[in-house]
Amino acid sequence: MVFVMRNLMLVVAFDGTGLAGWQRQKGIQTIQGILEDQLAIMTGQLVSLHGAGRTDAGVHALGMTANFLTDNERIPSEGFRRGLNSLLPRAIRILVVEEKEPSFHARKNAVGKTYFYQLCRGGVCVPTDRLYQWQLETDLDLSAMREALTFIVGKHDFSSFEGAGSRDRNFTEGKGAVRTIFRATVNENSGDRSKLTLVVSGDGFLRHMVRNIVGAAVEVGRGRLTPDQFRGIRDKRDRTLSSPTAPAQGLFLQEVYYAKEDLPLL
Repeated sequence: MVFVMRNLMLVVAFDGTGLAGWQRQKGIQTIQGILEDQLAIMTGQLVSLHGAGRTDAGVHALGMTANFLTDNERIPSEGFRRGLNSLLPRAIRILVVEEKEPSFHARKNAVGKTYFYQLCRGGVCVPTDRLYQWQLETDLDLSAMREALTFIVGKHDFSSFEGAGSRDRNFTEGKGAVRTIFRATVNENSGDRSKLTLVVSGDGFLRHMVRNIVGAAVEVGRGRLTPDQFRGIRDKRDRTLSSPTAPAQGLFLQEVYYAKEDLPLL
């Protein structure tokens, strides 16, 4: 009997609180590890799950994508979605399971992603939001932050916003630290001016890149950097000259894109 390998894509939402990020690690709970364990129970075989990227410990997602191959023909796509959700902890939910062509790869075929970061500025921040936003309890100059963010839109070398271990520095081919940002904005949430959401969309992101951009943008909002100094940090391509990394809990992976016409452009 010939078994046809199915290629299934998952769209996953998760609360990263208390989890050690996406990538499977021995003896530690991660999103990939938990999903692969439950898929093994459902299929009766070891499963390798390929994610669209790696999120850090404490980071959340509303639309992470991943794919896996299986020769299990008994379980339909909807059966995988319902079955996984019955086995998974409440912090992880499968939103969609979709059959894809054999060549589809969640990371290699992605053409862009959108992340957003939640902040609370000024006054007293609500404690129940502390796991999902950076609670600064100090005022921020929103117009200065917006001006600074215009300087990362477009194609740039983001070495100044790159976390350690982001890539193999001995590998001289490929894009290096060059990425293209399609939009970068920060806005007040409707009905509550203390809550801010910073949104960044691009064709790819280096390790800690969004959190490092947020950290520098907050320094601009606090008046410790000017927008022109923010641009200067970008141009110097030196991580040691930039600002501290923003905490993980405010960051959400919102969506992964696979068609260029779906990319959110300015």
